[in-house]
Amino acid sequence: MDTTSFVKKTIAFETVEPSLTPPPIKASLLKKPRLAGGKSRKRDIPEGLWTRCPGCSEMIFDKELDENLKVCPKCGHHFPIGAHERIHSMVETCTFEEMDAEMTSVDVLNFKGVATYKSKLEAYKKNTTLKDAVVTGLCKIGPHRVALGVMDFNFLGGSMGSVVGEKLARLIERGSEKECPVVIISTSGGARMYEGMFSLMQMAKTAAALAYHARRHLPYVSVLTHPTTAGVMASYASLGDLMLAEPGAMIGFAGPRVIKDTTQAELPPGFQTAEFLLDHGLIDAIVSRKEMKQQLIEYLNFLGAGHKPAAAAS
Repeated sequence: MDTTSFVKKTIAFETVEPSLTPPPIKASLLKKPRLAGGKSRKRDIPEGLWTRCPGCSEMIFDKELDENLKVCPKCGHHFPIGAHERIHSMVETCTFEEMDAEMTSVDVLNFKGVATYKSKLEAYKKNTTLKDAVVTGLCKIGPHRVALGVMDFNFLGGSMGSVVGEKLARLIERGSEKECPVVIISTSGGARMYEGMFSLMQMAKTAAALAYHARRHLPYVSVLTHPTTAGVMASYASLGDLMLAEPGAMIGFAGPRVIKDTTQAELPPGFQTAEFLLDHGLIDAIVSRKEMKQQLIEYLNFLGAGHKPAAAAS
């Protein structure tokens, strides 16, 4: 037997073992093919169209929120609202006559910190289009002629400085002169630290003006919104013949943390909320923002029922 031919046949039929390492994959094969003319599935949503409610975590269309007076349609949470928006929601059309519109604060103490008081005032005037933290004027709410003051938390936290105190004192005096009720809607973090003692003096000034107003047997309605604290709550905000509040408003003098640290005691649930204060007799009623105008008309009907203007009485 010819062994040479056998060996050649065997070698001819040998198979090569496959390699254990896979061949390299071209980078072009890893890329996902892009469809010509296709658009990204991600939709760009412009900012300022939706707001998440902190009460129920629902997303609310901003236009719907504005039409509902900044009250959540799902859970009734009351969002902050500006002074002019609030006036528009309560006052009869074209009846608001603003008082002391050009009165502005002055840096009498030359306060200097991280930023100067003067620079802060200019910045807030530009951002809010307000001159200070309160808007005052005479208007009509329903059939009633009213001296109305509305604070705005957007301007330096609604803090009470010399201008806020002076404008409110003049408003109360004008209400006494015109023999009409005074309504003040408060929202504030307290006295304005940049003005020191000048700010604290406004507590006595506004309280004295309200005392003279009361001597004329004229009503004063105080409406407390979130938040109303410190020097404002310790003066004119707590002196109303009728005390109203919006749902969930934080109302008090010192903050809960300060009180807890001072008393070394656990605070009850809901402490310093409008609901807690209603249960304990500090306020008379909790009124939703959407119902505030109608409720004020009914309250003023009752409070003014027995009052006769001096001219008519004589």
